[in-house]
Amino acid sequence: MSWIRLGFCALFLVSGILTIATSILGTYRFRFALNRMHSASIGDTLGLLLICLGLMTAWGFSWASAKLILIVVLMWAASPIASHLIAQLECRTDDELAQHMARQDWREK
Repeated sequence: MSWIRLGFCALFLVSGILTIATSILGTYRFRFALNRMHSASIGDTLGLLLICLGLMTAWGFSWASAKLILIVVLMWAASPIASHLIAQLECRTDDELAQHMARQDWREK
């Protein structure tokens, strides 16, 4: 039974680390601030959740697990509010917003 638990722990931790690494890569590769925010928010929410699930699986249910759940809940509450405020600032101050948001129709060639 401990091997199964170790396997799930490793799966969650590696998935979380890969999610955060992908998020960091996307944050540096995208040019537009709203795209960067989307990439960063995936690392915040999904990466943190997967890493905390891996740690909870490793430790079993204890007070440490309850604290990790509290960290995830607080992060999920604070991150969207901060992202919304940053997106509002970007939309109000970027003079070239319409150019960044221009949609290219794939049917037109």
